[in-house]
Amino acid sequence: MSAHTSGPRIQPRRSTKVPYVLIVPAVVALLLGLGYPLVWQIITSLQKYGLAQQFGQPPEFVGFDNFANLIWDGQFWEVLVRSLLFCVVTAALTVVLGVLFAVLMNSVGKVVRLILQIAMLLAWAMPVAAATTVFIWLFDRRRGVVNYLLDSLPGVDMNRYDWLGNPLTFFVVACALIVWMSVPFVAFAVYAGLTQISDEVMEAAQIDGANAWQRFRRIIMPMIRPVLSIVLLLQLIWDLRVFAQITLLKDAGSKSSDFDLLGTYIYKLGVASNDFGVASAVSIVVLIVTIAISWAYVRELIKEDEAQ
Repeated sequence: MSAHTSGPRIQPRRSTKVPYVLIVPAVVALLLGLGYPLVWQIITSLQKYGLAQQFGQPPEFVGFDNFANLIWDGQFWEVLVRSLLFCVVTAALTVVLGVLFAVLMNSVGKVVRLILQIAMLLAWAMPVAAATTVFIWLFDRRRGVVNYLLDSLPGVDMNRYDWLGNPLTFFVVACALIVWMSVPFVAFAVYAGLTQISDEVMEAAQIDGANAWQRFRRIIMPMIRPVLSIVLLLQLIWDLRVFAQITLLKDAGSKSSDFDLLGTYIYKLGVASNDFGVASAVSIVVLIVTIAISWAYVRELIKEDEAQ
């Protein structure tokens, strides 16, 4: 008599619709919170919508005329190129400095690390208006600390230099402000990734003769690449849509269109000029640019998901 033995039978996974049901409230809230304004903007971008329409006059459907007008609007292209350059520079500086601070926090002792973390948390938690006001005081042409310190250097004449009155120095100040407020987020995110790297791996690489730069480039960077990708994407999106800092700096300096980025340009078109149709068209362009920037990262996520 032959004995027939069999292992435990694997039960087939039963599909359930419970997870889909549970995410329905979140999806509905997302559609109501984001979907309605987006649909309203798309519709408004195809209309002539100004001050009269706010008092009840029906809007006039103009199709893609608002977008066509933007194509021939030189100021729009200047603002778009300026905004893209600004967001690329600020995002790159933010990520580089954030990685350096993360590596520093990972290398120093507990006391120094705690001091760094508290300092960055304070910078990160400071309200935008307060941080911008501090920078306005620092770069004030009459009583600014920066002008005073630079003017004290031999051969440097910075007496009453107007940082916020020149477009180039204005965006230098704006870039410094935004980077200063954004570096803590990148530093903490990258530091969290660095804590997941095994000490044994780093010690083995050091024993094999790898110097600090080689360990950073060959081991650390590949392992924190997913974190770097998402923080760089977020910084590009945030810096492309920056508004409050530029508005407050312009209030303290010049209100010329040479100091506009996309956020302030849309605000001037909509609120100041009451041309909500063109303002909505510019907003749709910003949305398209944001999707284009995000698509590279989304495509990588899709490839990784298909490879698994």
